[in-house]
Amino acid sequence: MPKGYLVSIYSAIHDEEKLAAYAKLAKPALESFGGNFIIRGMPAMVKENGVMNRTVVCEFPSLDVAKTAVESPAYAEALVALDGAAERDMRIVEGV
Repeated sequence: MPKGYLVSIYSAIHDEEKLAAYAKLAKPALESFGGNFIIRGMPAMVKENGVMNRTVVCEFPSLDVAKTAVESPAYAEALVALDGAAERDMRIVEGV
């Protein structure tokens, strides 16, 4: 079964403290569904039309598990803590 991935690209961060509060809640919420953070940070290099933005990739056992994780009450609590502190493009993608 293909894995599921949460991919999040941060285009702007407005409040580092709120982002840290979000991360403190989001990490265990997603890990409780088998999420494994495989990328978290700034790119080492960007090419073509790439932008030097914070990138996060979390791998899940399946696409369905990834969807369930981001719709969970624990993750919703993390989003409340984020409270507009960042602008990001978040996607749930099935692996190959």
